[in-house]
Amino acid sequence: RYGGEVIQMLRARGELVVSEGTIYPLLSRMRSEGLVETEWRDTPGGAPRRYYRLSRSGQKAVAQFRDEWFRFRDSVDNIFRNGARQ
Repeated sequence: RYGGEVIQMLRARGELVVSEGTIYPLLSRMRSEGLVETEWRDTPGGAPRRYYRLSRSGQKAVAQFRDEWFRFRDSVDNIFRNGARQ
């Protein structure tokens, strides 16, 4: 996906409201950290676009973050469930 497409997808899902000023620096940082790989592609009648995809390191980072997030969420849920009993 190219950066503009990522922004459109996030907006269409209504999950995150982001701007180009947020996404492009984030993608650049992810590229410098080896979390995404990029390639330039020509577009008909327009400027070339940089396309992004998760690298293997990026896929591992997402999986690790997801696992950590679920543990955090479960811990918070337990606190509220147990707190309601007190």
